Amino acid sequence: MAFADNLKQLPGVSHLTALQLLDAEGNVIATIEHKPGQIGSLAVYNHLAQFFGAVNAEAASKGLELYAEHTEDARQNPGKHPNIDRLISVAREGNVLRVRHVFAESGS
Repeated sequence: MAFADNLKQLPGVSHLTALQLLDAEGNVIATIEHKPGQIGSLAVYNHLAQFFGAVNAEAASKGLELYAEHTEDARQNPGKHPNIDRLISVAREGNVLRVRHVFAESGS
């Protein structure tokens, strides 16, 4: 299935402004924001966090499946897709990233 089709299967992310990815020491190593060009990654990482509780090797492998055609492009062009590169690294090295949700403020 193509990435666009996979995104349709994932939970919405309108309630999020961003996700922060934290290393083992709790340092923020990356932020995925709710903005054009990152919303697909926000949805993928949000799904992984909800389903797996963190981004571990198993979650990373699932994420690479969800990115579909973009995963092969990332493998052939390191640096072009940093959010996919990160999953490739986690799957290979077995490290774990915790996810902190940054919620959108309600208008009330």
